[in-house]
Amino acid sequence: MAAPKKTMRAFQYDKYGGGAEGLKHVEVPVPSPKKGEVLLKLEAASINPIDWKIQKGMVRPFLPRKFPFIPVGDISGEVVELGTGVTNFKTGDKVISISFPTGGGLAEYAVAPASLTVARPPEVSAAEGASLPTAASTALQQLKALRVTSFDGSGGGNNNAPKNVLVTAASGGVGHYAVQLAKLAGLHVTATCGARNLGFVRGLGADEVLDYKTPEGARLQSPSGVKYDAVAHCATGTPWSAFAPVLADSATVADVTPGIAATARSFLQKVTLAKQRLVPMILIPKKEEMEWLADMTRQGKLKTVIDSRYPLSRAREAWAKSIEGHATGKIVVEMGDEE
Repeated sequence: MAAPKKTMRAFQYDKYGGGAEGLKHVEVPVPSPKKGEVLLKLEAASINPIDWKIQKGMVRPFLPRKFPFIPVGDISGEVVELGTGVTNFKTGDKVISISFPTGGGLAEYAVAPASLTVARPPEVSAAEGASLPTAASTALQQLKALRVTSFDGSGGGNNNAPKNVLVTAASGGVGHYAVQLAKLAGLHVTATCGARNLGFVRGLGADEVLDYKTPEGARLQSPSGVKYDAVAHCATGTPWSAFAPVLADSATVADVTPGIAATARSFLQKVTLAKQRLVPMILIPKKEEMEWLADMTRQGKLKTVIDSRYPLSRAREAWAKSIEGHATGKIVVEMGDEE
């Protein structure tokens, strides 16, 4: 494996705000891996809403830790250098990693923690691999929060697992994985999405699909009249009052984009011992889950749908596409020698 170059092309921003135009195309030094890190020659990176929300200042003053900042944490590539103490990888290994919150993905090279880096099976493309760490891991942890413990078609793996699940924003990055994982668990899935994606979401395995802009869809009402034991909530801006009429008595709503109101409601439900519960979700990446998701992808049991692909030179377009919303599946930036 040839030694990495001394400098690399990258996109970075140097202040909060600015959207896609705030990303500057720069030539910067290739980073060096510190203890416990690996340096990757990147093949692909996938953009998640959290990436541009950080740019907007939605988690200031915590992130980014300093400016200028090269965004995006979900990456795949080839190991070209090992930091001290890294013994489970070698140069030339094809891997998937998450470098959140340090970012670095919109570049030709990036460092990533070895503790959150996993082998990429040859059957899994670089673009598929880069799509998994945040979106698929979030969907998996969301279903686990809904008491699903098995994904072998056995109905969730325990007596407390839900039977009827609602997945909102089911055609998006997290949602399209949540539908598939719920079906792998053997659950009955009702899903919401826009009219143009109804067929797509049915193709993922959903039993019932609602256009969220219709009266029935706005009410989240199952066409078969079932009440939901669980909700994998991947949309934004849905008040609790919309869920309450369609929930079973002891239902749980796992919200991957919780705001202040959702967090406050969750706290109130806890202290009042309410049977219906809202659970705010914050992703905690886990290596063993990333390995499992990569293996499910290798087996063809979990599919990644890619909305659009962009070369690194067009990263601003990918960024703008993510901010715009309504992507079907994942948005991927690919790093090739020729663009």
